[in-house]
Amino acid sequence: MINYIPIINILILILFSFVMMLIKKNNIVKFISLASNVFIFLLSILLVKKVLIEEVITLSIGNPSNLLGIEFYVGKSEALVALVFTFVMVMILWYSKFNLEKEVEENRLSFFYILINILLASLLGVIYTNDLFNSYVFIEVSTLSACGIIILKDKKENIKATVKYLIMSTIGSGLVLMAIAYIYSITGHLNISNIHEIIINNYQFHRNAVLIILGLFTVGLGIKSAVFPLHSWLPDAHSSAPTPASAALSALVIKVYVFMLMKVLFRMFSYEIVNSFIIMDIILLLGSMGMIFGSIMAIMQKELKRMVAYSSVAQMGYIVFGIGLGTISGTAIAIYHIIGHAVTKSSLFLISGLFIKKTGSKKIEDLKGIGREMPFTLALFTLGAFSMVGIPILPGFISKWYLSLTCIEVGRVPLILIILASSLLNLLYYFPIVINGYFGNENLQGKIYKSKKIPFVRLLPIFLLVLSMIVIGGMSYNLIGLFSI
Repeated sequence: MINYIPIINILILILFSFVMMLIKKNNIVKFISLASNVFIFLLSILLVKKVLIEEVITLSIGNPSNLLGIEFYVGKSEALVALVFTFVMVMILWYSKFNLEKEVEENRLSFFYILINILLASLLGVIYTNDLFNSYVFIEVSTLSACGIIILKDKKENIKATVKYLIMSTIGSGLVLMAIAYIYSITGHLNISNIHEIIINNYQFHRNAVLIILGLFTVGLGIKSAVFPLHSWLPDAHSSAPTPASAALSALVIKVYVFMLMKVLFRMFSYEIVNSFIIMDIILLLGSMGMIFGSIMAIMQKELKRMVAYSSVAQMGYIVFGIGLGTISGTAIAIYHIIGHAVTKSSLFLISGLFIKKTGSKKIEDLKGIGREMPFTLALFTLGAFSMVGIPILPGFISKWYLSLTCIEVGRVPLILIILASSLLNLLYYFPIVINGYFGNENLQGKIYKSKKIPFVRLLPIFLLVLSMIVIGGMSYNLIGLFSI
């Protein structure tokens, strides 16, 4: 029965999405959405326990050797990433229960929960599936549902951001579809494992075709993952969307596409094949540029959510940087950063939403003295900021430390300077918020202690996200050893 959990998780989420469409009471819709997500989170725990024992679970529907077959492949990486994704979504929905009404009109609330269920189902589909065409179908479903949660506010900036995201995402999807068609024309298969078996001994006869396919996948999925310089849609989409939607987009949506890129590069082809092409150097360059320029653009922002959004561009740079190193250890660190950043960035976006709600302003400068009015909330933000900057023990530091070690391992020591520079840049836009929030007579003057505090039950999902961030940092050695593609 446990072997069927991947398909059960997806079906439950989709089934309850249709059920919620028939219900008019928002409170019941909220309960159903949260309950269904909690249930699949529990199932995901069982799946992780099973995979840790059996290494890999495969579930075939039909015959995977032909076009009608569907196959799910769940290794340790897939199971753990899916577990973290379901946990983060539960926390986002918990937060939404208390705070979404302030951002979305009442008659649109139910649509958010319906779309969130569909979104998570499609993300899990991309993680689990071992079939290229089904991956493409899930990608398209995730794109449309993501557009839906961005445009829910129905304001001018949301419509503009959604149209921009849809256009860019369509281009990315088109490139991915072209790559899938091209690889099918060479191998006659869409199943990733079957393609690998054929291509591993024949790629030397199709080197130009393989290079084009790698380029199409990299650019297509890079657009959807907001990899620099293909990120132009992200700041508008993440900053204008309702806060829970921003958290889901940054923590989960952009991560799943880069996870698929890793499956394409290293499972469908292989480390040996991809490292024989210049594409890996290009990926490494894009990651390096993202780490630096994403942070520079974040420093320039005046609005809190746009700053956190640009920070995601920089953090995606670390993931792409790990992939570009072209080693098993680099890939493991990239996956580790996916889960570490998922819990960290979701908490930062949710806290940003609380700051905006309580101050009535999106501006960073209006957060001066917020540490006196919301001390515990800013403390949680500070811990997330510490991870982004790279304070020891926290996931951000762990990722940077192991990336540096991998650079030494592959003989690219100068790249460590890029990691150090990006950390210093991270400090320049996160620490001023913390320092001005807690310190300075001018900042604290007129501020009343705990005057804007949030009830703990409403802060609890954020607290659990930050706690899980600390746990992920503390368990880094064991976790990184589990990750592979």
